[in-house]
Amino acid sequence: GDQTCVETTRLAYQHRRDLLVDGCDAIGWHFDKPLGTMFVWAKIPDHYQSCEKFVQDLFDKTGVLVVPGNAFGSEGEGYVRMALVQDDNTIQRALKKMKESHIFD
Repeated sequence: GDQTCVETTRLAYQHRRDLLVDGCDAIGWHFDKPLGTMFVWAKIPDHYQSCEKFVQDLFDKTGVLVVPGNAFGSEGEGYVRMALVQDDNTIQRALKKMKESHIFD
């Protein structure tokens, strides 16, 4: 059948990925752009000792919720996972709140 929806979906995830990763880079949270997934894995800032502490601080200071990497096993410690399922406005609001929190300064 018609596979147009596949390309439309791929482009939507690519756009959200670029918006999120480039926005995080602009506020000082640097990590690689994933190449073919609907998730972004990001290393937590160096001044955090655990991904759970970072997730809690991020949520308390911004209302932005991400998944601690260790929820996927011990190798995930030091990282968080973000799904690229939110629309542009939600991603931009999250980036604004993260910038205002100064967590990444």
